[in-house]
Amino acid sequence: MTDTAFPITIFHNPACGTSRNTVAMVEAAGYAPQVVEYLKTGWTREQLQDLAAKSDGSLRALMREKGTPAETLGLLADDVSDDRLLDAMVEHPILVNRPIVVTPKGVKLCRPSELVLDLLDRKPDQFTKEDGEVVIP
Repeated sequence: MTDTAFPITIFHNPACGTSRNTVAMVEAAGYAPQVVEYLKTGWTREQLQDLAAKSDGSLRALMREKGTPAETLGLLADDVSDDRLLDAMVEHPILVNRPIVVTPKGVKLCRPSELVLDLLDRKPDQFTKEDGEVVIP
């Protein structure tokens, strides 16, 4: 269940430590985010265009290279069009970097995970990441 007064959506990959830390940090701040496992739900072109526009970034900024078929698909060249990127991201959801967080304060790719703090009204007093690093907002 999401907090209707301050809704938070996290596009999440549970296999990613940064993504897990982001979800846990939001929950530690007292929120119940809507967590979308995008590898299961997939993406639409419109959704990705909207997230890119609202994050003040490009589609390329949302693309993940590590552990994806980006190189094999020929997506790393500077002249690859947004249409081609969109087609590939829709077909291969793993190409979208994570976690992407949406709150009333904006949209951001939260790498590192503590970037999510900029998008929250409430923050945890402190948070310990999975690797033991302590984050004090």
